[in-house]
Amino acid sequence: MAVMARRTTTTPPPEDFEETIVDIDVTEEMRGSYLEYAYSVIYQRALPDARDGLKPVQRRILYLMSEMGLTPQHAYVKCAQVVGAVMGRLHPHGDSAIYDALVRMQQPFAMRLPLIDGHGNFGSLGGDDGAAAYRYTEARLAAAAVEMTRSLDEDTVDFVPNYDGTETQPEVLPAAIPNLLVNGAAGIAVGMATNMAPHNLGEVVAAARHLIAHPDAGLDELMRFVPGPDLPTGGKIVGLDGIREAYETGRGTFRTRAAARVEKITPRRTGIVVTELPYGIGPEKVIARIKDLVQAKKLAGIADLKDLTDRHRGLQLMIEVRSGFVPEAVLEELYRLTPMEDTFGINNVALVDGQPRLLGLRELLQIYVDHRIEVVRRRTEFRRRKREDRMHLVDGLLIALLNIDEVIQVIRTSDDAAAAKERLMAVFDLSAIQAQYILDTPLRRLTRYDRLELERERETLEREIAELTAVLDSEHRLRGLVSAELADVSEKFATPRRTVLLESSGAARTAAVPMEVADDPCTVLLSSAGLLARTASAGDDRDPGRSDSPAPARNGRDPAGPRAAHDAIVSAMPSTARGTVGVVTSQGRLIRLGVLELPALPPSAHSPGLAGGAPVSEFLSLRAGETVVGLAAADGSGPGSGAGLAVGTAGGVVKRVAPDYPQNAAEFEIIALKDGDRVVGAVQLADEAHDLAFVTSDAQLLRFGAAAVRPQGRSATGMAGIRLAARAFVVWFGAVDPGEGSPVVVTVAGSAGALPGTSAVTVKVTPYAQYPPKGRATGGVRCHRFLKGEDVLVLAWAGPGPARGATDAGTPVDLPPPDDRRDGSGVRVRHPLAALGGPAPG
Repeated sequence: MAVMARRTTTTPPPEDFEETIVDIDVTEEMRGSYLEYAYSVIYQRALPDARDGLKPVQRRILYLMSEMGLTPQHAYVKCAQVVGAVMGRLHPHGDSAIYDALVRMQQPFAMRLPLIDGHGNFGSLGGDDGAAAYRYTEARLAAAAVEMTRSLDEDTVDFVPNYDGTETQPEVLPAAIPNLLVNGAAGIAVGMATNMAPHNLGEVVAAARHLIAHPDAGLDELMRFVPGPDLPTGGKIVGLDGIREAYETGRGTFRTRAAARVEKITPRRTGIVVTELPYGIGPEKVIARIKDLVQAKKLAGIADLKDLTDRHRGLQLMIEVRSGFVPEAVLEELYRLTPMEDTFGINNVALVDGQPRLLGLRELLQIYVDHRIEVVRRRTEFRRRKREDRMHLVDGLLIALLNIDEVIQVIRTSDDAAAAKERLMAVFDLSAIQAQYILDTPLRRLTRYDRLELERERETLEREIAELTAVLDSEHRLRGLVSAELADVSEKFATPRRTVLLESSGAARTAAVPMEVADDPCTVLLSSAGLLARTASAGDDRDPGRSDSPAPARNGRDPAGPRAAHDAIVSAMPSTARGTVGVVTSQGRLIRLGVLELPALPPSAHSPGLAGGAPVSEFLSLRAGETVVGLAAADGSGPGSGAGLAVGTAGGVVKRVAPDYPQNAAEFEIIALKDGDRVVGAVQLADEAHDLAFVTSDAQLLRFGAAAVRPQGRSATGMAGIRLAARAFVVWFGAVDPGEGSPVVVTVAGSAGALPGTSAVTVKVTPYAQYPPKGRATGGVRCHRFLKGEDVLVLAWAGPGPARGATDAGTPVDLPPPDDRRDGSGVRVRHPLAALGGPAPG
């Protein structure tokens, strides 16, 4: 096998080639190259100019979009068109950097005053979701960006060549808006970085105007107008010392905190609703952190977490708190452990005359004010120069009109245009510009009417030139003009402050709040409108076994939901916050209910009703036609059980339930009801000295001692309580302490078949002492005399006064004064009564 060798040839150098080798120190070469790269990053990429607050890429985007005519009146164009134009003409870098800058200037959660009006998906808060590709999104300049680029064509700023020298671009924008302070900036250069917080436009403009009027103003004066940053996402700034330091030195830190409130999600659950997050923090980051903490068992008390954010309600995180945990304490833990509280470090580094400098608030305002004064001065000089040039032409044209015949003769007798121009200049003492303008003017402009128009134009130009000259000649008027323009910008674009400034977090006040609800004594209340709640029993020195006498909730009708704050309390049961109470129903069931699930009310909510309570249907699954008739101790013995539970039925049966309750059952029967019978009242007896009382539909009242009823097992049917007449039934059953206060009996008469609260009724209030005690199983005594049209008692109640009445809507009804006639007739009331009850305990 033959092996082929490849011949290689080297082209010899030309005869006149002279080899030169240069020795270079690697250290010096690296230092020089790195410094050149660092300068490029600092000046051309990362740091904003202190005058317009823009980085080069942002300035080029706004300038080129202005040149393309993409104003707010123009239709949206694809962002790809803008990115391509900027990259090809002005910015020789990657398209991703240009598009990222364009996207940020559109985001209202990143910019306090967005400069781009976008159409499409430009990302989400905190960068949780990126913007769509630039082939999908569209953009045009926002109205604020038009103010940034206004007067560019009036020689207000210097223009410099682009990267290849084929075009020019502004070195800085005129910036009628103090963009650097309003929108802030963030960037990382080589060896330095900038991180500037956004501020409120109205506050910054007010401070700038004050500095214009008072050039010697100090920092404290300016901070009266700019008390602190105003972040696009709102929230709270906690602690102002770092802000004062940053405004003075250019560096400082402050803490930002989410805006959250505690509210009821359901009657059984309390939630923390987060509506604003710290600047730069997105909801996904917060959600992920909370889930990690819960899984790691480092954060307790969180039951559920939902992100309900949408375009209508805005940001809304719903954090559901477990029962038994204090929501305020859980919120403090969220601030401590999650990004709901974050630190913002201010580092005000910006370019001043091409040099990076660390700037305080006063320096930032002064640099911007000086820039605007220079812009307005150059604009005024440009406008005066333009008007003077126009005045020069008008003067020449007026000379031609005054000597029109001679001008025409000179032009006609000239050999060519150049000769005509020279002769016009010589004969009429015109400048070359004036002579050329006369030659270029059509003959139709040389009428008498045009002469009058020119004279008026001359007068206008003289007046405008005088005004512009006055501005240039007076520093005071120039600064006043700058201040007035800033006021116009503020009126047009300023919005109310979003971020709340707090001197301190109040951590000292909340640090002592325990995470879990303490097992403190409380009282569970049931109102006549069927509302349940718990409230503290602080200061209650009464017997802990005492329970107010119950009344049927809305006379056997199922509670339909919350009512007004004036409905009466019909049952109260002492317990503890982490205890359990029993709820007795009309079908003879006792259902155990955790007190912690009930909404908590302050002690002031005891009277007169349960504003803020929740309907029993939120806690219990009742059967068809079943209602709640009273509260009881969840266990037959123990604290609060007293002398046991007494129940009365519509058929006149009474029973004291023996304390043999099952330990683990959530519900159980406490009485075996006969067919068609139902429980109308249940009361936890404080002691056997109490009376048990029945009131029947035919206006009979029977009271007897509780000791007359022996306790029976849960399966027993009870014993005879009151002897009923034919077709009569028990309207109310309860317990009364004859020795407590001044107990009263309230009876409400109406017509058979009418529901309470639907027809006119008469009401009688009688002292309880007027009714003599009788033996159990007797018929009692008359308690109300019917008037014409009345044949039945529709409501009744007995207990410690003063008694309270309410309509079906919970509106209070004034009851008549007590009447000592136990068998007297009632007094008509203005509003139909639907419920009766007594005062709340305490």
